[in-house]
Amino acid sequence: MSNNLFHFGMIGLGTMGRNLLLNLADNGFSVIGFDKDEQKGSALLNESAPQHKVKTVSSLSEMVLQLEQPRKIMMLVPAGRPVDDVIDSLLPLLQPGDIIIDGGNSFFVDTLRRTTFLQSKQLHFVGMGVSGGEKGARFGPSIMPGGDVAAWKNLQPLLEAVSAKVNGEPCVAYMGKDAAGHYVKMVHNGIEYAIMQLISEVYDVLRTGLGLNNAEMHQVFTQWNEGELKSFLIEISAQIFLQKDPDTGKNLVDIILDKAGSKGTGKWTSQEAMNLPISIPTIDIAVAFRDISVYKDERVAAEALYQPKRTPIAANKATFIAHLGNALQAAIIICYAQGLAMLHKASSVYNMNIPLKNVVKIWRGGCIIRSLLLEDFYTAYQNNPDLANILLDPQLAKQLQIKELALRTVIVQAIQSKIAVTGLMSALGYLDAYTDANMPVNLIQAQRDLFGAHTYQRIDKPGIFHTQWD
Repeated sequence: MSNNLFHFGMIGLGTMGRNLLLNLADNGFSVIGFDKDEQKGSALLNESAPQHKVKTVSSLSEMVLQLEQPRKIMMLVPAGRPVDDVIDSLLPLLQPGDIIIDGGNSFFVDTLRRTTFLQSKQLHFVGMGVSGGEKGARFGPSIMPGGDVAAWKNLQPLLEAVSAKVNGEPCVAYMGKDAAGHYVKMVHNGIEYAIMQLISEVYDVLRTGLGLNNAEMHQVFTQWNEGELKSFLIEISAQIFLQKDPDTGKNLVDIILDKAGSKGTGKWTSQEAMNLPISIPTIDIAVAFRDISVYKDERVAAEALYQPKRTPIAANKATFIAHLGNALQAAIIICYAQGLAMLHKASSVYNMNIPLKNVVKIWRGGCIIRSLLLEDFYTAYQNNPDLANILLDPQLAKQLQIKELALRTVIVQAIQSKIAVTGLMSALGYLDAYTDANMPVNLIQAQRDLFGAHTYQRIDKPGIFHTQWD
């Protein structure tokens, strides 16, 4: 580094921003940070090690003057107007060729607008997804940059150094043109919603249907995590069942209110899928059920009114738990398939050139949806990089055909016990529809033509037709 200038700047020194800077410092890069809240800057300095070259500043102009060119400045601020405000503040301070990185969960349409605007100012803009939470940021996240290729090449050494590693390979890669980085992160979060919904439904079957206690569920999830279901979300679920509440001594999971929050990326995924259009029903259900959970008072009133009798599942516990594991694995494969099919479609519609092989490659480590399954997906895309849907891969098809009966068995038993497993049902419904060469929507087309003259196509000859119905 020349003239004692810094390699990298960060605007926003919350937990994620601080941890990413400390990760960079661990890897030998000199870093400089700014936050309006001086206490966050102090926290960065307190958490840094003696060998780190870390500095905080009290203004953006001070930061810009101390960065080597081309300047690499990352924002980790709330999505929306705050991102535009930071960009507006930086514009008078930067020079052509400098790089601005948005590492938050910005909506991809906003990223596309900012990319076009900053190109007109001869500045590079990189929309970059970062997954892994605060621990990932500190010790190795999955990183999803998109946008300008020249900017990616400049950032590549830093990002590869700080990312998670799988088999020695960094969990970062160029995700494609324009807003591809934030688009991939949006879909990543949609898949995350879906897998969490599926796990919660299986938890309910174990708890309500089979009567397992938390210690027993810890054991089940631990065993699952030692097999083909091995993943971050299964691992932390097992951990959660042992956590005690220091105030009451009870299992913490039992005293957490059943109202789920969200930050919008799941909703964006569902809305955008309908715009494309592409079908992602398991992600849609995950969003919808978080919404239902918010209406706690109404749910309490409805239970009192309907008095549903949730009956135990009459089955051998060990056998049914094995079915549950296979059902969960099948449904998770299908929800990944929905999200990856969405990326394939969006890449074509928006001309983003998203490399799906690299997407699943970098999701194998660091990110929230990392799982052993991604190795199978990586193999599938190596064999066919332009695979429209991973359900078309012969090896994955074999896996699903083996586990399909377990998924059906679990759903039937849960329905009979009045346990809501709508995520599992949506995954199976998607599989049944996707593997049906003759869906019944010919009747829908006839209805649409009869009441609205919307026309239809025929199976025996080309063209568009309309009938004067009797």
